[in-house]
Amino acid sequence: MSSDTALEVSALAINVTIPEGLRWTDTRRGEEFTLTTLNVRLLPDGRLAAKAYGRPTGGGRGTYVSFPVPDRPELLALVDNAASRAGALWAAHRGLS
Repeated sequence: MSSDTALEVSALAINVTIPEGLRWTDTRRGEEFTLTTLNVRLLPDGRLAAKAYGRPTGGGRGTYVSFPVPDRPELLALVDNAASRAGALWAAHRGLS
């Protein structure tokens, strides 16, 4: 591939475990979920977007349903720090092996 060919990257996303002390619950379709994971995406304009995922508080399998991330400073810092860490890991990649 020549260096003058524009390379289109369609998605950059990371999954981040929410530390125990920052987890929260939310309700969807009458069922309470404990949110344990964030999916953070880098948008084409450089901004970040995040959704939270988790399991039903009462146990069981539950469905893969996204929840908005609350506008709390400690969660915004988690997203920002995770994106920075992921960027550093990507920048230091050692190629396919």
